[in-house]
Amino acid sequence: MLSSGLGGSAIVATRHLSGAVDPAVLGCLRFAVGAAILLPIALLARGPWPARRDWPGTILLGLVLFGIFPWLFNAALALTSAARGALALSTLPPLTMAMAALLGVERPSLRKSAGVAMAMTGVALALAADLGHSPAGAWRGDLLMIAAALVMAFYNVWSRPYIRRSAVLPHTAVGMAAGAGFLFLAGVPAGGLPPLPAADWLAVAYLGVVCAALVFWLWAFALAHATPTRVAITVCANPVTASILGLVLLGEPVGIVLVAGLAAVGGGIALASRD
Repeated sequence: MLSSGLGGSAIVATRHLSGAVDPAVLGCLRFAVGAAILLPIALLARGPWPARRDWPGTILLGLVLFGIFPWLFNAALALTSAARGALALSTLPPLTMAMAALLGVERPSLRKSAGVAMAMTGVALALAADLGHSPAGAWRGDLLMIAAALVMAFYNVWSRPYIRRSAVLPHTAVGMAAGAGFLFLAGVPAGGLPPLPAADWLAVAYLGVVCAALVFWLWAFALAHATPTRVAITVCANPVTASILGLVLLGEPVGIVLVAGLAAVGGGIALASRD
């Protein structure tokens, strides 16, 4: 819940920077700072690092979560609002549940399925009826964010055995460094980093320290101790945080339909988490 709640602030900070920085460059900055924080801590902690046979899988998972996911995530928030982006990301629980069931990792239950369906009804309600308060062409950003959720669902299901065979910090640090390197190579053709005011650099620092190092360490820790769907369900805290901060910091309107959608999402998550 803490990881997802802080993740909502990442949506607002990314939305703030989306017009000034290329999505790949912004992702590279965020996860390069995060990796620079986690790698020394992982070395000092002296926990078990990924075994030699797990390095290819750990790096591939890092490219998925810290390379492809943030590229889609940042590109989505250049086209849609913080609140809508957070709601589109709330498709993560059913996508994770479906992928875990298909791969035989986790068996869905009636209560969990009903809760996820209720949450998705709230997402559909808010996205369909709040068009008047959204940027032009916001649906394209919504679709990109759903694609980002699908990528993260893959990570949720496939990463758990890798995390359990090593310490959480080394696994996260190695993956984050791999993703930052991938985004650096992808961001070079985009022209590099434009000049930014001091306030924007503070947003970049916040994304790296809190929304990369802390958020994704917490997420990996959760995946090591709970099933993929239970972890994914906590993403309900994300749109709540994003909506509040989007209203306070970005002046984005929060209509009654959006509030109703958030309530449905929260109710569905509460129902599913009692399974």
